[in-house]
Amino acid sequence: MSLDIKRPIANKTKKKTAFIVNMQLNHNNNNRGGNNLFIVFFRHYYRWILWFFLSLYFFTSYFAGDQSSPSSTTITTRNIISNHKTSSSLPSHALIESSAIVKQAHASAFSGMKIYVYDLPARFNADWVTASDRCASHLFAAEVAIHRALLSDSSVRTLKPEEADFFFVPVYVSCNFSTANGFPSLTHARSLISSAVDFISDSYPFWNRTRGSDHVFVASHDFGACFHAMEDMAIEAGIPEFMKNSIILQTFGVNYKHPCQEAEHVVIPPYISPESVQRAIDRSPANRRRDIWAFFRGKMEVNPKNISGRFYSKGVRTAILKKYGGRRRFHLNRHRFAGYREEILRSVFCLCPLGWAPWSPRLVESAVLGCVPVVIADGIRLPFSETVRWSEISLTVAEKDVRNLRKILEHVTATNLSMIQRNLREPAFKRALLYNVPMMEGDATWNILDALSRKLDRSYRRSRVLSQ
Repeated sequence: MSLDIKRPIANKTKKKTAFIVNMQLNHNNNNRGGNNLFIVFFRHYYRWILWFFLSLYFFTSYFAGDQSSPSSTTITTRNIISNHKTSSSLPSHALIESSAIVKQAHASAFSGMKIYVYDLPARFNADWVTASDRCASHLFAAEVAIHRALLSDSSVRTLKPEEADFFFVPVYVSCNFSTANGFPSLTHARSLISSAVDFISDSYPFWNRTRGSDHVFVASHDFGACFHAMEDMAIEAGIPEFMKNSIILQTFGVNYKHPCQEAEHVVIPPYISPESVQRAIDRSPANRRRDIWAFFRGKMEVNPKNISGRFYSKGVRTAILKKYGGRRRFHLNRHRFAGYREEILRSVFCLCPLGWAPWSPRLVESAVLGCVPVVIADGIRLPFSETVRWSEISLTVAEKDVRNLRKILEHVTATNLSMIQRNLREPAFKRALLYNVPMMEGDATWNILDALSRKLDRSYRRSRVLSQ
């Protein structure tokens, strides 16, 4: 076969040129003609030839490595879930490699950090969950969720304490619910945690060698490890002395000096169940409209001064109720309602004023359900402020400006509301505020680990390595 390439005579009417490829069968051509054909053909099509053979190689390699039939795939999935490990139900190459990649990515993201989770007697944690299901689902349940997520994550957790950078102390202090009002009673918190510290210091050498500086606790209460719901009482009590050298994961955070954050700490979101969020979304109509302009449901006192002489919410919620209660564009309600989260899904702005403490679960609920959080709590430090761009998904209104709240929200509506709403629809924002078991990349526990990885200067193991 010969390949003749000729340039045609230019057409005067059409100023175009083209190549005419004329292929003719010619069995009498000499060897030189055959060689010319190969050289010309390879020069023009070598990229396509290379692509074809590479594709063929990967295609055949894939099917050669995966010999499982559809029925065996089903068995594999079932057996992985039930943790059976028989020769007939081993996970496929792809599953093993995918798991290894995830673990490697986590290790890389956290600078190879390792955490040892103490196996404490059940009286410090599991017994509380057994006694009440609420222990694992109420707004203070981050202590349970973080513990469970760490137990399920083999990429960061180590079973060898001598390899650990940090030591997690799983004590559930928010599960002692008061029979009088149904809220957690914190009167036992100090003694319970103190007892846990006594246990680990007697049973392990790791607390004593650093006085707990590489140990991590959760204090998901109004004023963190001060363990009191009233600020003045919390300040008076302070953080227990034995915890002041440790790292505390706490929902309380302010951007000014405060006795209840005088220990090394990470500000974390309050717990909202991912399942409850999804149920609210599933129950809501697909074509739902946000027909509530400004929304708040919760405790709003007509007279904010209680019998102890303290002003609830510093009078902010009362000011909002008196100014905007009954206004057409403000949906304010003081009573509980089972469809509360469906109301959030219908709302444009969700008011998040301080209560006894600056933070509120409404911060998370409104953000993950697409309602713009309106934060009214002077000096509050929001969760994961180093990584979550709160200024792009929320509004901050000074406590003194609540009487101008309508004008402020109208201004935002007329200017950058659509941009904020678009940001709220980004999955990354929602994921960062929710706790998942097992942990997901970018979720609340993942962000906690990311924050801890920036505190590796407290790791005793690493300091020993550097000193050698």
